[in-house]
Amino acid sequence: MAQGSKKAVLYAICVNAIITCLKFFAAGVTHSAAMMNEAVHSLMDTLNQMFLLVGLTRGGLPADREYAFGHGQKKYLWNLWSAIGLFSVGCGLGLAHAWHAFHNLGSVEVPESISLLGFSFSPLWVSAVVLLAAFVMEGYVLVMASREFLSRMRADGEENLLHYLVAADDPTLLAVLLEDTIAVTGVLLAATGIGLTQVTGNPHWDIGFSVLIALMLGITAIFLGIVNMRFLTSVRDHDAERAFEEIVGTHREIERFHDLRSVIVDDTHTVVVAEIELREEVLMGDMRERIAAHERELLARVPEHRRSEAVREYAETRAIVQATLEQTERVIDDLEAQLKARCPQVFHLTVEVEGLAPPSKLDDPAGLSAN
Repeated sequence: MAQGSKKAVLYAICVNAIITCLKFFAAGVTHSAAMMNEAVHSLMDTLNQMFLLVGLTRGGLPADREYAFGHGQKKYLWNLWSAIGLFSVGCGLGLAHAWHAFHNLGSVEVPESISLLGFSFSPLWVSAVVLLAAFVMEGYVLVMASREFLSRMRADGEENLLHYLVAADDPTLLAVLLEDTIAVTGVLLAATGIGLTQVTGNPHWDIGFSVLIALMLGITAIFLGIVNMRFLTSVRDHDAERAFEEIVGTHREIERFHDLRSVIVDDTHTVVVAEIELREEVLMGDMRERIAAHERELLARVPEHRRSEAVREYAETRAIVQATLEQTERVIDDLEAQLKARCPQVFHLTVEVEGLAPPSKLDDPAGLSAN
């Protein structure tokens, strides 16, 4: 998962860095409020994606003495900082610039032509060329991110796009997808504002659409903040819990389970905890042979003349305990193996055996094996 996300982030960083420079150039020569806010938008996108890359790199570090389950949650923390910090700042800067442009209407003259490398261009053409280039490059990155996102959605068996947007377990890829969707939308808004201003001669269109661009950044900050907060507040892995319930249902040795809990550490690590009660009648199926074998093994270590009644009682008790532990560990190991096969993201399963459930049909021994 991380490789696909990192690839999408690297593409986005390179493209947005180029687009940012082009938009700031166009905003400087055309004095367009919408173009300036688009430049700020692209700058925030670039910085945000750098934060995402740092999060992916730091979050991919393995477990160590300080972080028992790895550094995966650092990815969500960097995502949260970038979403709340950078996009909020971008929204504030955009609104402030729109307000400044509104109060300076009439005091700033828009040049009729721009000289560059000995050629003269209309400001409208400069804006059009830059926005077209931004639309093509942003659209390419959006297609790349969409393909990765849709392939994840199909692999997870999800068909509802909106539901998967909220429930997706990789906020980094989701952030890139939303940023590029909003970036393409921002380009269209800027083009509309500049075009309407050119047609009507009313600069309020340009300023109004620049406000919409700024507000989009604020909405993005809130949404991405909510998504990343889910993974920093011990969210449960419902797929792993359902799989555990189904697997337990296939084990005759288990009477019941309770206190089933899980926590998603990151998109590749889930911890599952549960308590189970074992069926005494099933668990004791081949215990007699196991106990006898352990008892013989223990007594074989003691010379014949030292095998007192106390030694024999100790060997018998020890054999019962050892055989019971082996049976219990076999059940737990089988549970863990089946759960990890069904849900590869399960990093650790902790099962506490509360005790042995008494036989449920003491008056019908034949019925015990049918449960």
